[in-house]
Amino acid sequence: MYTIKASTLESLTTDIFSSCQCAPEVASQVSRSLVRANLSGHESHGVIRVPSYVRDIQAGILQPNVPLSVTNETASLVVADGQHGFGQTQMPLLLDRVIPKSRNQGVACGVMNHCGHIGQLSPWVEHAADQGFAALLTVNDNGTLRAVAPPGGTRPILSTNPLAIATPGDPEAMVVDLSTSIVANGKILVAHEENQSVPEGWLLDENGAPTTDPGVRYRDPPGSLLPFGGYKGFGLALLLDVLVSGLTGGYCPPAPTDAVSSNNVLLILWDPEQFHGVKHIVQEAQRLEQFIRDSPVIDPDSKITLPHDRSRRTRKKRATMGIPIGDQLHAQLTELAGELRVHLPDDWPVRDTTDPPNQ
Repeated sequence: MYTIKASTLESLTTDIFSSCQCAPEVASQVSRSLVRANLSGHESHGVIRVPSYVRDIQAGILQPNVPLSVTNETASLVVADGQHGFGQTQMPLLLDRVIPKSRNQGVACGVMNHCGHIGQLSPWVEHAADQGFAALLTVNDNGTLRAVAPPGGTRPILSTNPLAIATPGDPEAMVVDLSTSIVANGKILVAHEENQSVPEGWLLDENGAPTTDPGVRYRDPPGSLLPFGGYKGFGLALLLDVLVSGLTGGYCPPAPTDAVSSNNVLLILWDPEQFHGVKHIVQEAQRLEQFIRDSPVIDPDSKITLPHDRSRRTRKKRATMGIPIGDQLHAQLTELAGELRVHLPDDWPVRDTTDPPNQ
């Protein structure tokens, strides 16, 4: 395990994307988003994605410098085509379109298809909440990623279909960001890349038997993630898939054979000022939060934790202490930089390949 400064990691990933014909502002924006995920402790949505993004650019699947194409627009609606651009650049453009509409109308919706992976959902809704909006965001994978088995099933059917919601708060927004699977698919990727097992209750193998081996997701036929909450989580994922694909023009599983893997995006913003005011929703959030934190605990040495608490604590710690990067990912980024003729930062840690001394 290596510990790397956020600025060093961001510098390297920016240079890698720049070497792939990404415009400077695009390379910087995508790198900043990925490193923020690592800072928050969400390795599944961080720089582990860099090699796959580069492969998609090289294959012509990801178009790094395209604009957002708006195909329909009303006073309270934006329908857009991401044109297979980076999700990290297209999402701010969608938000910039929807925010003023919500301010004017009280509520507004934006949908987008053909969009690259948008990364963590929470920063987008948190950004809206910091500007005084309540926000809901969900995506699917255009019917191309099948990861989650239905209760009682042995084959992956749905994607992880995440959902994020945020409301204004003081001093910080209230945020929840969750997958409708028991865990994000990217966490399985991280465990697989680092040759680690996963907790019991996450995975089924290709025969429907419980397993802790993340490698089952990469077999043919593949293993499956379980939905969170059994039928309840699967039911939520099912309806989110229909809503997202149905409103964006994308696909539910099984997608047509020529469908390209992409994120389809559904975003809804409410302006509390046009309901009962921002002050009221913030006061209620604060009152509920305090009520929860003051509730009795089973272990007197523990504290009640609310959604996003851990991410914020981790972000503060890693901003000072650095970001832990596993040996396999460190090697991948080092090799990728070499392939692309990207200069490694001066403080990039060098892998020790010497044999340990005899004991």
